[in-house]
Amino acid sequence: MIQLLDVIRDKGSKYAVSGGQVQSRDAANAFIKELKRNKKFAKATHNTWAVILSDGTSIKNDDGESGAGMVILRMLERAELQDHIVVVTRWYGGVKLGGDRFRHVQSCVRAYLDACGQ
Repeated sequence: MIQLLDVIRDKGSKYAVSGGQVQSRDAANAFIKELKRNKKFAKATHNTWAVILSDGTSIKNDDGESGAGMVILRMLERAELQDHIVVVTRWYGGVKLGGDRFRHVQSCVRAYLDACGQ
């Protein structure tokens, strides 16, 4: 598992990114369950994620951050990264970020891709 904490801070919100290899929908769900065993991540406002499986199946979950899963999925497609779940975690800081939230999701995914050599 690759985990980068405190990737971005903006108006009180904090972002982190986590990821690792998964090869099925069940493995993706297990990854999220394991991530949330850490109380810090379980209490996060959003754990948005996506994965493209080697059979071409795309799975995403916005976890209340509408559209963020698709942002992650598109970046994984461009990087041609399969069988890697990428989870962007946000702890809401009390101020709405508007469109900046999507740029922050992109920055987190880019940090993950850089960390795993993509």
